[in-house]
Amino acid sequence: MTEEWTPSSWRTKPIAQDVKYANKDHLARVTDQIKHLPPLVTPAEIERLRHHLTRVETGQGLILHAGDCAESFEACTHRNITNKIGLILSFSLVLLWGARVPIVRIGRIAGQYAKPRSSGTEIVNGKTVTSFRGDNVNGISPDDREPDPGRMLSAYFYSTTTLNYVRALLTSDFASLNHPRTWSLKHVRSPTLRAEFESISNALSDALAFTRTVGAIGGVDEDAYVKGGGRGVLGEVDFYSRCPFHEGLMLDYEEAMTRFLPIPAGTSSYTTNPQALPPKTYYNTSAHFLWIGDRTRQLTNAHVEYFRGIRNPIGIKVGPSMKDEELARLLDIVNPDKEHGKVTLITRYGAGKVEANLPGHIAAVRACGHPVIWVCDPMHGNTHTSSTGYKTRHFSSIITEVTSTLAVHAQEKSRLGGVSLEFTGELNEQGFSVTECLGGSMQLGEEELELRYQSYCDPRLNFEQALDLAFLLSDHYKQARENNSKVHATTNTLIQELGKTVNANAVTK
Repeated sequence: MTEEWTPSSWRTKPIAQDVKYANKDHLARVTDQIKHLPPLVTPAEIERLRHHLTRVETGQGLILHAGDCAESFEACTHRNITNKIGLILSFSLVLLWGARVPIVRIGRIAGQYAKPRSSGTEIVNGKTVTSFRGDNVNGISPDDREPDPGRMLSAYFYSTTTLNYVRALLTSDFASLNHPRTWSLKHVRSPTLRAEFESISNALSDALAFTRTVGAIGGVDEDAYVKGGGRGVLGEVDFYSRCPFHEGLMLDYEEAMTRFLPIPAGTSSYTTNPQALPPKTYYNTSAHFLWIGDRTRQLTNAHVEYFRGIRNPIGIKVGPSMKDEELARLLDIVNPDKEHGKVTLITRYGAGKVEANLPGHIAAVRACGHPVIWVCDPMHGNTHTSSTGYKTRHFSSIITEVTSTLAVHAQEKSRLGGVSLEFTGELNEQGFSVTECLGGSMQLGEEELELRYQSYCDPRLNFEQALDLAFLLSDHYKQARENNSKVHATTNTLIQELGKTVNANAVTK
């Protein structure tokens, strides 16, 4: 018999990655205040995402999860948000060109202020201090490591500010400005690769020009948005905020943002045999989509208990340590009615571990009959320390995990429904991208990591490297759609050029 669920029933379970607050009264005052603040997202938006995810599940769309590993309060600026959203839109446009299915954009933005840690303490300048857990917990300065509940309140307002600006951007013709004709390919050092990229971007530009000419996305004589014209197909897009707190870590906050609200009229039950829905249910209103991390997915622990009760669609990170039978049991707990569009499985094995783990996980899910969406996270299993001491990732490892995952899904008669990436469109004052990941078309080497290494969490792909991956995925889906042997040669060229190893003396963590 399943125990009764409430937004606070997680408190009766063991909890991983918990934050220890010294002042419990202060914590209670903060969470009580958050409970009375307005939701960040609405049930209608959440249900709209659920609908889109059911279409992805049946092969009628692809997911793009993208953004920072962890945001910072100081990065909440006009320039950073604009560049990040611009990159997500550019990536999705390239992917849309190749796949010819709708792209569901879910951003790691507007609240990604926490991070899990393998240890509760760390050594800084020879001194043992509490580990930095993200801006919503404590400060990055070694003298500001005491967890402060008030930071959760700050995170709420930074999330509100960011989400408000993102919504304003996406309803004011910003999306139509992220056009391939604005992309510079000067960074591409390989002549072969530059020729392939130019071919794809020119074809995309021609297609957009044609559809604009015939009026499909706004005719040539239509007024601009600022002059009263319509936004058109490219001028306004759906965009969803991913879990504001990394892995839904801050359950005190998540509970405070969980509201018992009416289910919008016209909402489907998403079960195979349609059932009548209750008039109201529990939504986490801090984000449209939340996920359980590889460190917090214990079957009898607090995070799984919390996630099983909310109506939001959820993600589950699946790594090499996940046993086949454990995955099946986890799905039974969080989705007992086997609802469509509810669960996305985000695999993160590491480039050399896909073939050993993914087939068993696919078979386990198939055997238990749960509907899921499979997404590849090629970032978290491929982190290592460079010979120069920087935490980094090599682009060749990232594309190896992506291509291996695509191959295994094809072999197992399954389908990859999208990718989960950590990238940034951030630029410095001189207009240069960050230098945190090795390789890519710009052939970034270890000696260049120190130039603009800005992440205080995990290394991110920069603008140029992100577009490299977008071009590769787009070409893969184009070849699959056309089933054309000539297109295979193009993709092989992209993989060969992008997979070149710049440094072989990295120390894997």
